[in-house]
Amino acid sequence: MLAPASVPRDNAGMIRSLLTATAFLLVAPAAAQQAESPPEVSEARLRADVERMVAFGTRHTLSDYDHPTRGIGAANRWAEAEFRRIGEGCGGCLTIQLPEEMVQGNRIPTPTRLVNVLAIQRGTERPDEVVIISAHIDSRVSDALDAVSDAPGANDNASGSAAVLEAARVLSRQRFPTTIVYALLSGEEQGLYGGRLLARQAAAEGWTVKAVLNNDIVGGSRGSDGVTETEHVRVFSEAGRADATEAYRASARREGGENDGPSRNLSRFIAGIAAQPGAPIGVRQVWRADRFGRGGDQLPMQEAGFPAIRIAVAIEDYDHQHQDLRVENGVTYGDTVDEMDFAYLARATRLNIAILTALARAPTPPAVRVEGAVRPDTTVSWQPVAGAAGYSLYRRRTDERDWTRLMERTPTSSASDGRISVVLRGTRIDDWVFGVSAIAADGSESPIASAVPGGAFQPLPRPAP
Repeated sequence: MLAPASVPRDNAGMIRSLLTATAFLLVAPAAAQQAESPPEVSEARLRADVERMVAFGTRHTLSDYDHPTRGIGAANRWAEAEFRRIGEGCGGCLTIQLPEEMVQGNRIPTPTRLVNVLAIQRGTERPDEVVIISAHIDSRVSDALDAVSDAPGANDNASGSAAVLEAARVLSRQRFPTTIVYALLSGEEQGLYGGRLLARQAAAEGWTVKAVLNNDIVGGSRGSDGVTETEHVRVFSEAGRADATEAYRASARREGGENDGPSRNLSRFIAGIAAQPGAPIGVRQVWRADRFGRGGDQLPMQEAGFPAIRIAVAIEDYDHQHQDLRVENGVTYGDTVDEMDFAYLARATRLNIAILTALARAPTPPAVRVEGAVRPDTTVSWQPVAGAAGYSLYRRRTDERDWTRLMERTPTSSASDGRISVVLRGTRIDDWVFGVSAIAADGSESPIASAVPGGAFQPLPRPAP
């Protein structure tokens, strides 16, 4: 279904080289462009959505699915109704899906019905290219198997679920070349079951997944130690690839790419959007797949080979997540609405919408190859991608964080096999990592795909059984 997009990470004063099959076209760097007007996001709607989800008492995956007013089933039916209401408002632009399966595992002792709630906004040009915004709707208290006690789950993770719903309300008013999937997942607290179900669905339906934005705990600005941070969200990304094969690992060891997997480049792209003038909130990149020793629904997507990141608050409040409702030694515990910061949640939601807009407008990054061993020159080549009117070529030193240097050396040319090829005279391959982004006719630019083993924004080929 959908397609991704990108914002390369250049210094504001630099000129970017847009390489086409015939010539150079110079354009202003994306990071130097003014951010679009903040999308219409309602803090009041976000609060109302969170309060409604909390009102279900618990949204534990093991709660009674058929109860009319309490538990995960009631919450899912409400979310489905909200998506349908949004779809009616845009003339039927959303297709609602309710994928489900019976699950059993370490935190699910008996066979249990698990249901995801999806709303799919089909792309007008390349509907198989897909961008996903996700959040888990289930909640828990201290005991992961306690399906009876009240588990408000306000910040974890009614906040992320509200952001997904609000993104659907805002973006359903527009049309995009690629597909956007709005996904509310169940079973996260029991072992990432909803994320695994979504990953299998994406693979089975042949989606070209450009990006997954998993929002998990995005509605608070105060930590359990009293420290407040309102100016950033954290973006977690894996360095390499969770779907790595032995062949990939051997190639990466020889040729590099330790910091250049598609999820890491997606994180760089997101940080570029957040650095633009007028951006709703800043981004602090955290270069690990998730918080230390913990995990979220982006992990199964990464394991399936899809570029995926987690967006989370800058500072967590551990007294108000995964806690029984209680007062103990003068400390109030529990994930309740009064501990949230809805102005912060609104800014995080606006950032998500800005990212989705950029990704849904841009082509998929090309798969890039590089050659130059024992030569004074380097050749960078890639196959053209659908929706691209041109391409930008980037490089960075192997020990640098961001794409800060542009290559403006030679025009592109088409090889006999249809690939676009650029020869960089006097550039020795050992010292650099190279990357290429794809640019649509309207100037929308994809994330940069690195010319390293596994750098393409697609699952790695699996070895034959």
